[in-house]
Parts: sequence; C-alpha cells; structure tokens
Amino acid sequence: MKTDRKLYLDNIKWITVVIVVIYHVFYMYNAEGIAGVVGNITNLDVQYYDIFQYFVYPWFMFLLVTISGMNSRFYLQNHTDKEFIKSRTRKLLVPSTIGLFVFQWIQGYYNTRSSDAVNMMKTVPVFVAFLIMVASGIGVLWYIQLLWVLSIVLVPIRKIEKDRLWNLGAKTGVIVLLILTVVVFGAAQILNTPIICVYRFGYYGAGFLLGYFVFSHDEVIELLKKWFVPLLIIAIGLGVAFCILYFPENYADAPVNRYILFTSYGWFATLAFLSGGARYLDYTNTFLSWMSSHSWGLYIFHYLGISLVAHYIARNGLLPAWITYILTLVSAFAVAYALYAIISRIPFFRWAVLGIKGKK
Repeated sequence: MKTDRKLYLDNIKWITVVIVVIYHVFYMYNAEGIAGVVGNITNLDVQYYDIFQYFVYPWFMFLLVTISGMNSRFYLQNHTDKEFIKSRTRKLLVPSTIGLFVFQWIQGYYNTRSSDAVNMMKTVPVFVAFLIMVASGIGVLWYIQLLWVLSIVLVPIRKIEKDRLWNLGAKTGVIVLLILTVVVFGAAQILNTPIICVYRFGYYGAGFLLGYFVFSHDEVIELLKKWFVPLLIIAIGLGVAFCILYFPENYADAPVNRYILFTSYGWFATLAFLSGGARYLDYTNTFLSWMSSHSWGLYIFHYLGISLVAHYIARNGLLPAWITYILTLVSAFAVAYALYAIISRIPFFRWAVLGIKGKK
C-alpha cells in the first residue's frame, strides 16, 4: 500500500519505541550502579548483557527527536504556526503537566520507592508527599516536555529564517553530513541541565533542527538511501567501540554522554536508521499499522508495567532472575496496551493523559 504519508517514519518510530521498552527492562535491573531503579537481581558480579543499554542509549532518543523535527516540517507545510503550537501543546505539554496530576503520579509512587524521596515523604504532609509523587511521575515524559520546548522555539526561528535555511538544507551532501558530526558533538556540550541529565537541549535540539531543516527534504533522504551500507557499517563500528571503551561506566551522564564517540555514534546510527527505514520500511500492512497507531500509548505507559513487576516480584526475589526479566518485558507491553485501550476511550482522561482530542 502506497500513500503520501512517510510510512517509513511511522515504522522507525514504533520500532524505536519497542527498543526503548527493552532498554528500560535492562535499565531497571542494571548492575552498573545507575540510581533510581531496583538494580541487580542476579548473582553476577558483571552483567555483560547490560551492554545492550550502551548499544542503544546514544541514539534512540536522538533518532526520535530527529523524526519529530521532520514531522514538524511536514505538519507546518499545511498548518499555521498557531495551529502547530496548539497541537503540540495538547499532545506534549498537557500529558506531561496535567497528566501528572491525573494519572502519572501513580508512576511517581513507584519511582519514589527506588529513591531517597521515599524517606522524605514520611516526614512531610500528605499533600507535599503527593506533589513529590507528581514530580517523580515525570519519568519517561521528560522526552515530550523537551520536545514541546523545542517545538515552541522552532516557531520564532521559522519567522527569522523564512525558509532560507530550510532551502539550503536541500543541498546537503555526504561531505556536509560528515561535517555535521562535529556540529552534533559541539551541541552536546551546551544546554545540559544539572542533576537531571536527560534534559539535553543542545544535543537533542541539534537532532530536532536537523530533522526540520535537513532530513525533511526528499533529496537528502534519497541520498541517505544510496549510502545505507556504509552508514550502517560505520554506525556498528562506532557502537562496538563505544561499548568496549565505556562499559561499565555510567553512559547516561557526564562525562561519557558528552564524549565525541558517544555523539558520533548517535549521529551515524540515526543516519543509518533513516537510510535503512526509507529504503526498506516505506510501506504498511495490518500489523505495521497497528503497531504504529499504538506506539504513543506504548511509550507513555510501558514503564508502569515494568515498575509493577520490579517492585512486587523482583524486589522480593519471588522468581528466578531470567523469568523476572521475561515477565517484566511482557508486563511492559500488556499494561501499556491495556491502559491505552482504556484511557483513550475515557473523556477528559484521553485529553489529560494522552493529549488526544475529545470526541465530538
């Protein structure tokens, strides 16, 4: 089936979200000392399979933000800036603010069980304890908060550049793509929030703007398709090198997440994914369409399914580790799809938690 929609972007998005889910399973039981999770549930001194986290972390959110930049351009070709702001506010800001008070405080409850906040909550009034759970409930929603900020910033940038920069992006060639490796590295050094390391406005902002100004051009995507094999080889090589050099250091925080190898790997993996997706995934069928239409719900709710198993089964050592891992993964999908099916049908909740318009 062929449509005007960029089907390969839909497929890349849901595949990447599935990778995010798998990543969070490993993350929940990581043995590298990354805080805020249950941690090691095996008797292994080194969990070598944790290397999966290192292999995907530098690029999967960068890729999603880049695709969001592309989709922003496609949306704005047929909508006004006002409509864009309204749409992004409903879809991104509402679930990551109002949705925290309506539903995501439940996720916050489980997040506090794995942090020092659990002790603080015992010494403060109930209302303050609830606010702590609300704040802790942000969890995976940091991504849509960051994306909302980038979307809002895009509007004045568009008014200033008046498509001059966008038109220039159509001329991007292989040499420029290589030079942009340095630009992405430089962006990763700035606009990083302290303490909470995921809000990287420089690194992710570079991906978003490059998605808007460069990769929204069909000419550039056609170029990437021709270079798929070399890009894939480079990405895999950089990924292997990153894993060998930095496992088991903390890959998610400074200084590792600002190293040139981290950003170069993130950049070339993104190029390889866009190239391969455009080349082999620009189609749909019943299964692909279903996965695509449910990827939003999977992203929003999956971590709750992981947390339930982690806190009621893994923390108490009720099952062998390997069974716990499998059960956690199954729970992530089952809980996410079940909650999405229910909440997407409930007035107000569908708007507040998922950013879905109310049915007329």
